[in-house]
Parts: sequence; C-alpha cells; structure tokens
Amino acid sequence: MKRFTRTRTRTLALTAAVLSGALVLAACGSDDKDKSSAQASTSASAPAAASALASASASASAGAFNDADVMFAQMMIPHHEQAVEMAKEAPTKGVDPEVKKLAATIEAAQAPEIKLMKGRLTAWGKPTSAPGGMNHGGGMMSEADMTAFKASTGADFDRRFLTMMIEHHNGAIAMAETELAQGVDPAARKLAEQIKSSQAAEVQQMRQMLAAKGGTTPSSPSMPGMNH
Repeated sequence: MKRFTRTRTRTLALTAAVLSGALVLAACGSDDKDKSSAQASTSASAPAAASALASASASASAGAFNDADVMFAQMMIPHHEQAVEMAKEAPTKGVDPEVKKLAATIEAAQAPEIKLMKGRLTAWGKPTSAPGGMNHGGGMMSEADMTAFKASTGADFDRRFLTMMIEHHNGAIAMAETELAQGVDPAARKLAEQIKSSQAAEVQQMRQMLAAKGGTTPSSPSMPGMNH
C-alpha cells in the first residue's frame, strides 16, 4: 500500500512539473511572438517615419526664401508688365516683321512669368507690389518715355522699340544677377537664370537689328538693378 502511494505521488508530481513547464513555454512563446510582432511593426514603421521626415525637410527647404527673393519678384513684376505693354504696341505701330516677331516673343515669355511671380509672392504671404517709393529696377521707362514711344509709328517706332527694349532688358538682367547673388529660393533663382539667359540673347539680337537700321545701341547699365 505504501509503495502504491509513493508511486502515485511521484506520478502526480511529474505530471504537475510537465504541465508547469508547458505553461511556461506557452507564455514564453506568446511573449516572443508579441515581441516579434512589435519589432516587425517598428521595423515597418521606421521607413515610413524616415520618409515623412525627409519629406517634411524637403518641404521646409523648398519653402525657404529671403528678402532678396521677395524684392526680386516685387520689382520684376512691374518691369515685365512694362515690357509687355511695349510689346503690345508693335503689331499696329511697327513695320518691321522682325520687330513684330520679337515683340510677340517677349510678350509670350514675360506674361506667364508675371503670373508665376505673383503666385510665388502670394504663397509667401507677401504683397505682389513693391513698397511705395521703391525704384522698380534699372531700365524702366518714364511716363514721358512711354508717351513718346506710343505716339511713334513706322520705322521710328521700330527704332524706339529696339533702343528702349535693349535698355529695359539690361535692367532685368542686372536684377536677375542680384537675385542669383543674394536669393535662396530655388524657383526664384531658376527664373532669374532663365531671364538672364533669354534676355541676354534678345539684347544681342536687338543690337544687331538696330545697327542694321543705323541706330545707336545703348550701353549696358553700370549699376545693378533693384535699387531702393
């Protein structure tokens, strides 16, 4: 009887030990699974977080601008507007087909740039016009200049157009160079590069056209644009 009791006791103890071990293993397995799941979740979210951070950094960088960028846009807008105003006179008052063609090219290029610069200023929360009393950059024509220009016709108009537009373009080029030296906004700098390149080429073209007409070509401005 005692032997049976001892055997049963050992059996019960062994069974309890096995059950206890199974529970411990199950718990460990559950913990490992939870840890693995958490690690997998963390690993999956890490690239997304890094991507979001990179995107935020890029967005912040793209939105960076300074006073030079603002001034460039505010002053180039009226400068372009005057060039477009001059170009619109050519179809009815000019006689040289090349002058009319150039005028159309200038209008087609600068009108969209005006909208681009206004949109940029609006995005920055800045006014689209320069503060009162600020010079709108080199090359701008006076009211008297514009009045005389609009009163001219024929060959006289063509010569005036070329002479005035050369000076006007040189002023825009100087303003673009100032932006490239001082500005930080990528879009504004890209536009400045575009203006400098395209208008420099047009200045050369107009100098040749004016020389062929016996006109005197104005010299490039010695002072940079965007003066207060």
